Amino acid sequence: MDPISLQLGTRNLHGWLVRLLSRNLEWLDAKVKLFLPNVDLGSEYQAPDPTQRVILHLQKLHTQGPTTWKSFIQGVCMELDVPMDMEVLLMSTWGHEDGFPSLLEIGKESRSDSQLHPGLKRTYQSCGSSPRRKQLRKQQQELAKRYLQLLRTSVQQRYGDRTPGLGQPLAFHQVYVPPILQWSRASAPFHTQEGATTGDPKAEDGADVNIRDLFSTKASKGPRVTVLLGKAGMGKTTLAHRLCQKWADGQLDRFQAVFLFEFRQLNLITGSLTLPQLLFDVHLRPEASPEAIFQHLKENAEGILLIFDGLDEILQPCSDKETADPEDPASALTLFSRLCRGTLLPGCWVMATSRPGKLPACLPTEAATVHMWGFDGPRVEEYVNHFFSDQPSREAALAELRVDRCLWSMCAVPALCQVACLCLHHLLPGRSPGQAAALLPTMTQNYVQMLLALDPQGVLQAEPLLGLGEVALSGLESGKVIFSTGDIPASTLAFGDALGLLTSFCVCTGPGHQDKGYAFSHLSLQEFFAALHLMTRPQVDREALSQHVTLHSRWVQRTKARLGLSDHLPTFLAGLASRACCSFLSLLAQREEEWVAARQEIVLQALKKLATRRLTGPKIVELCHCVGETQEPELASFMAHSLPQQLPFHNFLLTYADMASLTNILGHRDGPIHLDFEGCPLEPRCPETLAGCGQVENLSFKSRKCGDAFAEALSRSLPTMGSLKKLGLAGSKITARGISHLVQALPFCPQLEEVSFQDNQLKDKEVLNIVKVLSCLPRLQKLDLSRNNVSVSTLLSLTKVAVTCPTIKMLQVRETDLIFLLSPPTETAAELQGDPDLKGNANQRKEAQRRSLALRLQKCQLGVHDVEVLIAQLQEGPQLDEVDLSGNQLKDEGCQLMAEATPQLHITKKLDLSDNGLSVAGVLSVLSVVSTCQTLAELHISLLHKTVVFTFAPELEEQEGIQKRATFPDSLTFQMPSEPSLRSPRIRLTHCALQAQRLELLCKALGGSCRLGHLDLSGNALGDEGVALLAQLLPGLGSLQSLNLSENRLSLEGVLSLTQCFSTLPWLLHLEFSSASQHIILRGDKRGRDLLAPGSLPEFRAGARLGFGQRHVPRSFCLKECQLEPLSLSHLCKSLEKCPGPLEVQLSCEVLSDQSLETLLHHLPQLPQLSLLQLSQTQLPPGSPLLLADLFSLCPQVQKVDLRSLRHLTLHLRSSEEQEDGCCCLSANLLGDDGLRCLLECLPKVPISGSLNLSHNSMSQESVLCLVEALPSCPRVQEASVNLGSKQSFWIHFSRQEEAGKTLRLSECHFKPEHMPRLAASLNQALQLAELTLTWCFPGLEQLIVLLSLLTWPTGVLTLRVEEPWVGRAGLLSLLEVCAQASGNITEISISETQKQLCIQLEFPHQENPEAVALRLAHCDLGTHQNLLARRLMETCARLRQLSLSQVNLCDAGSLLLQSLLLSLSELKNFRLTYSCVSSKGLAHLTSGLSHCHLLEELDLSNNQFGDEGTKVLLGALEGKCRLKRLDLSHLPLGGSTLAVLTQGLGHMTLLQSLRLSRSNIDDVGCCHLSKALRAATSLEELSLSHNQIGNTGAQDLAAVLPGLPELRKIDLSANGIGPAGGARLAESLTLCRHLEELMLGCNALEDCTALGLAKGLPQHLRVLHLPSSHLSPEGMLSLGQALDGSPHVEEISLAENSLAGGVPRFHQGLPVLRQLDLVSCEIDNQTAKPLAASFVLCPALEKIMLSWNLLGDEAAAELARVLPQMGRLKRVDLEKNRITAYGAWLLAEGLAQGSGIQVIRLWNNPIPPDMAQHLQNQEPRLDFAFFDNQPQVIPRST
Repeated sequence: MDPISLQLGTRNLHGWLVRLLSRNLEWLDAKVKLFLPNVDLGSEYQAPDPTQRVILHLQKLHTQGPTTWKSFIQGVCMELDVPMDMEVLLMSTWGHEDGFPSLLEIGKESRSDSQLHPGLKRTYQSCGSSPRRKQLRKQQQELAKRYLQLLRTSVQQRYGDRTPGLGQPLAFHQVYVPPILQWSRASAPFHTQEGATTGDPKAEDGADVNIRDLFSTKASKGPRVTVLLGKAGMGKTTLAHRLCQKWADGQLDRFQAVFLFEFRQLNLITGSLTLPQLLFDVHLRPEASPEAIFQHLKENAEGILLIFDGLDEILQPCSDKETADPEDPASALTLFSRLCRGTLLPGCWVMATSRPGKLPACLPTEAATVHMWGFDGPRVEEYVNHFFSDQPSREAALAELRVDRCLWSMCAVPALCQVACLCLHHLLPGRSPGQAAALLPTMTQNYVQMLLALDPQGVLQAEPLLGLGEVALSGLESGKVIFSTGDIPASTLAFGDALGLLTSFCVCTGPGHQDKGYAFSHLSLQEFFAALHLMTRPQVDREALSQHVTLHSRWVQRTKARLGLSDHLPTFLAGLASRACCSFLSLLAQREEEWVAARQEIVLQALKKLATRRLTGPKIVELCHCVGETQEPELASFMAHSLPQQLPFHNFLLTYADMASLTNILGHRDGPIHLDFEGCPLEPRCPETLAGCGQVENLSFKSRKCGDAFAEALSRSLPTMGSLKKLGLAGSKITARGISHLVQALPFCPQLEEVSFQDNQLKDKEVLNIVKVLSCLPRLQKLDLSRNNVSVSTLLSLTKVAVTCPTIKMLQVRETDLIFLLSPPTETAAELQGDPDLKGNANQRKEAQRRSLALRLQKCQLGVHDVEVLIAQLQEGPQLDEVDLSGNQLKDEGCQLMAEATPQLHITKKLDLSDNGLSVAGVLSVLSVVSTCQTLAELHISLLHKTVVFTFAPELEEQEGIQKRATFPDSLTFQMPSEPSLRSPRIRLTHCALQAQRLELLCKALGGSCRLGHLDLSGNALGDEGVALLAQLLPGLGSLQSLNLSENRLSLEGVLSLTQCFSTLPWLLHLEFSSASQHIILRGDKRGRDLLAPGSLPEFRAGARLGFGQRHVPRSFCLKECQLEPLSLSHLCKSLEKCPGPLEVQLSCEVLSDQSLETLLHHLPQLPQLSLLQLSQTQLPPGSPLLLADLFSLCPQVQKVDLRSLRHLTLHLRSSEEQEDGCCCLSANLLGDDGLRCLLECLPKVPISGSLNLSHNSMSQESVLCLVEALPSCPRVQEASVNLGSKQSFWIHFSRQEEAGKTLRLSECHFKPEHMPRLAASLNQALQLAELTLTWCFPGLEQLIVLLSLLTWPTGVLTLRVEEPWVGRAGLLSLLEVCAQASGNITEISISETQKQLCIQLEFPHQENPEAVALRLAHCDLGTHQNLLARRLMETCARLRQLSLSQVNLCDAGSLLLQSLLLSLSELKNFRLTYSCVSSKGLAHLTSGLSHCHLLEELDLSNNQFGDEGTKVLLGALEGKCRLKRLDLSHLPLGGSTLAVLTQGLGHMTLLQSLRLSRSNIDDVGCCHLSKALRAATSLEELSLSHNQIGNTGAQDLAAVLPGLPELRKIDLSANGIGPAGGARLAESLTLCRHLEELMLGCNALEDCTALGLAKGLPQHLRVLHLPSSHLSPEGMLSLGQALDGSPHVEEISLAENSLAGGVPRFHQGLPVLRQLDLVSCEIDNQTAKPLAASFVLCPALEKIMLSWNLLGDEAAAELARVLPQMGRLKRVDLEKNRITAYGAWLLAEGLAQGSGIQVIRLWNNPIPPDMAQHLQNQEPRLDFAFFDNQPQVIPRST
């Protein structure tokens, strides 16, 4: 026998025990865990056989020792149903003594229970036998039964005998009306069908079933905690009392005891309690043995219900620190926490009520949450029926409620429903229908009427009411809701108790301590009285009152502070601010109504301030309540319009009343609003409040708490929301029933544009029902059914719907996504109903023909059979933009089926079969589509990346239509050539493991297509063998545009085998190979279409569309990163000998040896077709410069050598017919000063006739001096320029033979004093130097003085230009002193202080003028420095012929010196003083000096500010100037007497050739005098009178004179206010000026009569015609165009700012020498541009065309692009501010690519996106999109 059997004494006893425990396994498991808490019970103790499991447990218990085993057997006898005989056998084993303890002893011993094992019942050692113990248990059960009966009787007496007052639990002799309850969590452990237990309002006693459902659980273990959430007044406390009463009546039979605790009372207990004290002291205390009764409660905990009301009112925090013993005394909240967590009274039921908001952390997360929503319509009616006893009163009350929507909404809150019924009971007698409800528009006024109804005297008693208000406010501020007798004055207490405003009850303040407490009958009533106090008490100042008008956030977060007690206080304050309450408040406060109105205004202003803030969702709802209570339409409108258009409500509870208040405010809004509810617990009937809300444009609900009842309510409101465009209902619990309601409602919402039912767990049937509604929603654009349960068969049904429904443009399905995109027709059904004849049928058919559909069915588990069904559907459907079947299970067969079906499916963009298990064998079958599908543009297959994508181009007619509708807003169309344009598809077979043996099959599959364009075989395994075979097969593939063979394991030998293709493949122009990256490309001509990113613009052959001519494109061969050995280079050159030219070769490798370079250069003469050879990123040998030195003589084709460094070499070669000038570039090397010296020594021997670039070679002043020294020995050097600054440029330009007149430009050389002698000595030897420019070379005047003094030539003329910063600071005297130091004669002086320039012309040798010597001796006093300077100037400037002073400040001393100088200049012929400042005294000196210059031929005094008097003085110098040929007085005031002085002088200037008087204030009178004076100027060639005011009269006077000026060649009368009369007279006169070359009459209102007059006889030598802004119409412009056509001399025409709309000058003969054409802002559109572009071709010399600020679009750009290649001299086209899109710019780039010499096309401010503009400019830099002109700077001297 085993030890257990021996212990028990018999096997029968052991077997019986095992069988007993097998029936009570859960009890046994609990005991084992109790006795063995630290022992790990492995899986072996969880055996599925109960018997084996019991035996194992018994063995484990027995091994723990006799004490444990004894306690276990005692537990079996005490707790299990053990027969008496068996109990005796078990207990007798341990030898118990007889005798039972008394009841008193039981009580005493129970106090030491804690010494036993935790959870074990105490064993009574005094029990000597089992029968005695049975008797003990029986007595204990009798005590518990007696207590529970007493408890039940007490509860019955509480609810049965006393009629509660207002706000107390409803009188229970009335029928209780249950509120709506709804589970908050889908995982709640309760049995529920819909989630909302609405009950049966017609039931006899309410909602018994629903209340029972609160305690129906699926699990029997763990805490059984229910939290009942509801806003104030919803009936939480009433329901708690209802549960107690139902238990007392025996209706909750599952519970033995129900205990109800209110936290507002528990807050008064400051000390610690045990659970027995909480149960028996706070509740009913047992008559005897509380310990035994508590032990019974513990043993039957699953039958105990503890209700805690008002969890939100708890004051003390929940402590996180728990004691070791859960039965230790603690606070009431801690005891509640232990009960919830199961450490106290495990297995009991706990129910707590609370307002929504922050819940204590002690609440377990698995607690079930139930929302209480109050009353719906039937419940309100039921409540009213029970409230009113007689039928007429019931009907009258219901009539009032049904008429008044606001009052009906308030009754959704049970507490307000009771108040409203009480008020109606008081108001209805004696009033007409509707009058009673009119007195109850708000919640506040309901309470006001309630006070009037409760007072039996019918008189408002102010003093006790105000006393209650003071008590209420003090309680809210201190958090007190229960008051003691001392807190309330006796009179006030009696008044409140008499009217039922206060309730009294017994409260427990500690163990054994009872007291009487008082509370307002409802918390909201306390808030109402507090608001009364604030509004009526003068002690409450303005600031204190406004501070109470605040809003409370109700986010459901555990981190927020606990809820306050003043939820409704701001609402009541707002309600009391209503005008309707003014008289009531005035009476209560015993004040004037004006005083009350001022108090009300404080509240209104506070609310208005709140309305301007950016509020959260909960605060917006609360503010809506407040504003609604005020009954102020202006305030409601202000708030409604202050709300943002997007109004989100996230994660807080919303009731029917909340939604009603929100929609009430929205009714005052004019504009649309978007409502978004996410994660919000919503009352099921909330959507009913949206009925008729026309402001809602977008409505979205996302919550798992929305069920069928919610959907049904929503379906009733949707048809009434006429502005609703977007509806979303996501993440809900809607079933088929709810969806059916919505489906029935949607057809009544034709305005909907977007509907979303995603994440609703919809099944196939519901999805199909929803899709059926699509035809009823004419404006719908999107239907989202994602994250629902859809099968493959249903998916195919949806595709059929997509194919047949004419408005669907896309069906997108990817795993859980399911979206319909729709394109509503242009004419809706409602718009077509008015036409019974219905031409609309034709329109619909036309629309259907244009319809296109995109199907994206990704990762949908489609198989071959499904594809067959899909193909059958698509073949009968519309045109397909895209079909995406990627990520399915089609395999080879399915992919082949789709590929073969593509010609019949009319796919215009893309077919995607990626990731469908295609194998290598299936690739060739898929390729069959290349020859069968005429619209295929690209096929990309990559088995490595699981890619199979077909890209299509639309049919020719469709493509034209698409481009016309989408790409060309200005209706751009092109003339197509007569033959059809065949597309060239791109085939990409990348990473498909293709080998050489498969090439023949591949080429055979592709050979059926003679139009193959691009072939990409990269990433395969062809190798050299495969490439060699492919070279033989390529001619059979037709004319490719590119071939990509990258990553095919090729060697250099394999690449060289491809060079033969240059001869066999006419299309091949470029071959590129990179050994390191295995990149190899063979391609044809790279046309303009490659400028843009793929897909951004339509691709087409530019030549076919635009008629571009063919250009001579060079072939290029590029090898990168290869090992270029001599043998390889020899093979390369031999393979290229037969290649047609011109040929460009680009090579790069790490290192190129001397031998390899010699081999390469040796083969150059054998490559006559070679035009360029480039070695880049290649380390050249150090001897490269020496090898290149003889290259010009060894290889005559070499035109330019560019050796920038030993890493870059470029050779430009020429053909025999090209010019011989070459260029050698040695820039960016390390020559230094020594290298340059050696190079300059060899320079005379080098036969170079172009340019030599030595920039960036680390050179210093030494190099510059060496260059100057070398000039005499280099006779063919024509120009040299050096810049030692940041540019580091060094250029030498050569001529073909020796030429005189060299130019030397030195910049930023910063010469030091020690350099001057050497520089001067070198310059003295450079006798052929004609011009020397020194920029930023001297730090000051001293170095220039030294240079001038040392510079002496035996003979010759040298022009010296100095540009230095100090020139602008030195002043005129100092600069003239510098000039005086020159050794030779100065013949020209030019000074510009602003431009910092000094220019002098020196003539050698120095010669004296006898007249100047005599004059110098006569006027100079040798005693002063200034006279010494004057004397020195007279010596050096004796032969001065030109003196130019610009932008100088001429002081008195300077003017005096200038006077002295002018007196000695007997040979001066040209004097200029412009843009300068001269004093009156200086003008006198200047006039005196000029008066003696009788040989002057040119005098320029323009652009000075002399004033009238100064100008008159200066004009005195004109006297005697008979030899004057040019006179410029522009910008000088010449009005009145000043002009008279001028005209007098003009009478003697018979040799005058040019007269410029622009901007001189000459009016028509002055012009008359001037015209008379001009009669003597018979030699006049130029007359400029622009920007004066001569008008028609002056023009007519001039017209009379002009024929008498036979030499006149240029006349400028722009901007003179000349009208048609003057213009016509001028035109008539100008036709007689036969030598006229330049005519400028712009900015005058000449109109067409002038143009017609000019057209009758344009001067035959006319070169320039300027008529901008002349008010010319197309008629006048056409007449001028006809007259100009064929003119042989016209070079420049400006017709800007005239109207060319509808007509443009069109040339037939052309203008052979026209260089510039200005047509800016002429209203030229696309239609006008066509003949204009044709005229451009007839002007071969055009260099600049200005077409800015017109109406040109892409069609005009196409016309320009067509003619650009034919205009060889065109340099610039201005197209700013037009309507050219990216497509038009692309066309222009295409035209530029044809070899045009244009430098820039300006495209600023055209509708081209910046990123596209940048992309275009990167590809074609000559396209300029910037505001400023970004033309590149021209390098010195073109090569």
